[in-house]
Amino acid sequence: MSRPVPIKRALISVSDKTGLIDFARKLEARGVEILSTGGSAKSLRETGLTVIDVADVTGFPEMMDGRVKTLHPAVHGGLLALRDNPEHLAAMEAHGIGPIDLLVVNLYPFEETVARGATYDDCIENIDIGGPAMIRAAAKNHGFVTVIVDVQDYDALLAELDANDGRTTLAFRQRQAQIAYARTAAYDAAVSTWLAAAIGEETPRRRAFAGTLAQPLRYGENPHQQAAFYVTGENRPGVATARQWQGKELSYNNINDTDAAFELVAEFDPAQGPACAIIKHANPCGVARGESALDAYKRAFDCDRTSAFGGIIALNGTLDGATAEEIAKIFTEVVIAPDADEDAKRIFAAKKNLRLLTTGGLPDPKAGGLAFRQVAGGFLVQGRDNGHVGLSDLKVVSDRQPSEAELNDMLFAWTVAKHVKSNAIVYARDLATVGIGAGQMSRVDSTRIGRRKSEDMAEALGLAQPLTIGAVVASDAFFPFADGIEALAEAGARAVIQPGGSMRDDEVIAAANRLGLAMVFTGQRHFRH
Repeated sequence: MSRPVPIKRALISVSDKTGLIDFARKLEARGVEILSTGGSAKSLRETGLTVIDVADVTGFPEMMDGRVKTLHPAVHGGLLALRDNPEHLAAMEAHGIGPIDLLVVNLYPFEETVARGATYDDCIENIDIGGPAMIRAAAKNHGFVTVIVDVQDYDALLAELDANDGRTTLAFRQRQAQIAYARTAAYDAAVSTWLAAAIGEETPRRRAFAGTLAQPLRYGENPHQQAAFYVTGENRPGVATARQWQGKELSYNNINDTDAAFELVAEFDPAQGPACAIIKHANPCGVARGESALDAYKRAFDCDRTSAFGGIIALNGTLDGATAEEIAKIFTEVVIAPDADEDAKRIFAAKKNLRLLTTGGLPDPKAGGLAFRQVAGGFLVQGRDNGHVGLSDLKVVSDRQPSEAELNDMLFAWTVAKHVKSNAIVYARDLATVGIGAGQMSRVDSTRIGRRKSEDMAEALGLAQPLTIGAVVASDAFFPFADGIEALAEAGARAVIQPGGSMRDDEVIAAANRLGLAMVFTGQRHFRH
């Protein structure tokens, strides 16, 4: 079992035929007999390769539109037989079962079928049955059988054969078996997740997730933690699908923060103007809309220039040269945008430590999806926070009616607050954040931190007074006491947007009226932990 095993007979049945012909020719050149099925056999035979149809081995034709072709003892016996077990060898001899030393299978494109929005029946037809059955059989018997499920492993197998005189080592077969089981597990996870959604099952008894390795990472949040980046294949523009134009490899924290930045800036429709978000440690330190990308960046930067150093910058439109030139004035870890022009790329080329990512589009902030988080002994699953409110959703609860400008600023601040760690307080003026308090145990503390940051920036910018004076404020959850409203008024705020729903709403509203603040309720909360 531990000795190298020669590859004399292979079964090839693939949906993705990338590189197939060249690979099969190299196997044939090494004296490997090739069995195959359906379209794979046809493709191989058309190029002059000698191929034995599996139907000739089983004695049964492919039937039921190809649903039944490899589910037969002549196939599974050849994969599962233990070559050092006399009883298994006797059974093979008695029933005319030949050994299969190599299985090369990739599965029906179920995930791709779902991604293109195919009908229920089309998705069902693209659930592979024979493929996973053979893969699992070959992987179980990896003591004697080599299994290949990914096109990218063709060259590795050929190199293994060259290095071992046409044989594979146990270590190689073990590694390929692990890859094979992970592939069938991911496939089944995709099927079960799709089926749960198709039948409206929001909390299925069992929930499975899977991913494909995008890159090993140097470390995780801290140097003593191992880490890797896996992608799910979800067709959602972002860091997982982006093209990196330059800069060193992204770190665990870079990926996490870049995702936070891009998801935030995607909330702002580029048809309504440019927007910029600057993120530090998964929290925004500045967000703004502007007349141009440059204007939006400058206004976001002026919210908290200190925290922006070494941050992540996201834009909702094309990064141009003028904006890139301004960004390049300070150290920035990552810039992500749907696109970047040649001037921007040229300017950033001189900043070797800056990573530039382009995505080709923005994620839909209103789209559904799942988010999950591990806890001891399990994991939590919830829907993606795609909640939105518009002007028609707001309920004015104060005596003073907010102005149109205040309403626009409140909706802007509310959108930003959705992406700030709770307890979240966001001060905004003229569609730009001017103070952010994040992640505090007390909402009053977040209020005071946002105010203090604005005061510090006013001093740095040479302003006569902090921009919280006359600003609006968004709170991600209700104010449990009137002290939060009083703290906002002390900072100079003029209007507040919050979910409402506290047992003391009457007290909070009374405080707002007493202090001359306009207040609106959204009826929606945006905790982010």
